[in-house]
Amino acid sequence: MNALVLPLPQSPEYAAACAALGIPVRACKRSRDGDVSLWWQIQSRRLGVLGRVDLVSRGPVARDPGDQDRWLGAWQRWHDGRPMLLNADGIAAANLRAAGFWPLMTPATVGLVRLGPRAEMRARLRQKWRNRLNRAEAAGLRVTRHPLSAQHWLLDAELHQARAKGYRGLTPALSLAYARANPRRAWVFEARHRARPVAGLLVLQHGPMATWQIGVSLDEGRALNAMNLLLWQAMGWLADEGHSVLDLGLMNADDAAGMTRFKLGTGAAPRTLGGTWLHLGALAPVARHLPLRLAG
Repeated sequence: MNALVLPLPQSPEYAAACAALGIPVRACKRSRDGDVSLWWQIQSRRLGVLGRVDLVSRGPVARDPGDQDRWLGAWQRWHDGRPMLLNADGIAAANLRAAGFWPLMTPATVGLVRLGPRAEMRARLRQKWRNRLNRAEAAGLRVTRHPLSAQHWLLDAELHQARAKGYRGLTPALSLAYARANPRRAWVFEARHRARPVAGLLVLQHGPMATWQIGVSLDEGRALNAMNLLLWQAMGWLADEGHSVLDLGLMNADDAAGMTRFKLGTGAAPRTLGGTWLHLGALAPVARHLPLRLAG
């Protein structure tokens, strides 16, 4: 499993957080030559008249892309016929359609930062982002790093920010469960100016990858470009800790153009996921005959 770079929903750390909240998660894997070559985690929830629905989010994760297609042809052998939601990453729409999956949501895009030596990461920053970082470094901000706690102001601030901006992400309750289930794997980077907190971000560690989970900048923090400094310091620390990739989460140029520009300014590479698909026994024969333009 160490050879695979698992996104947050596929990580054992995420499964531990879900288990702490009573959300069933089971892990499945296939091995080749002594190494895990294919990995997928299944979350189960009850959704109204559908009853139990299983979800594979951002999986399966494979060392060889061909293993994903082989999984697609075999998953029903181990599954019990319940409805399956699949947020595929790397499986072609035509193959999903042929397997009887019905498209529900168009593909989303995430930003992935390649971590490494600071000089290389700094060289990949876009010029405006680097200029703001330079100003933040000269602004007298004090940055600290500490494990997430239930009392930290960032959790309430994220709730208010999500309501104000109308987005939904990993809830603060799940972030806190993650911190409790995985000690010293959920870290808050906080910027203070004249002893007052002006910005904070939460990063979650999981295997070779890490995820930027929460980011809140107050008015003073925005004026001082505090988030640039926090994210930059987080990137450097994560690289020192041995992480190779930082997932910055969704990028939506239509609804959140400013945040998308901010994430791209780090040198992040956009990665388009495979959309959300549903396999339901009654729909599967119809799904196989959908026009491909509706399944893309």
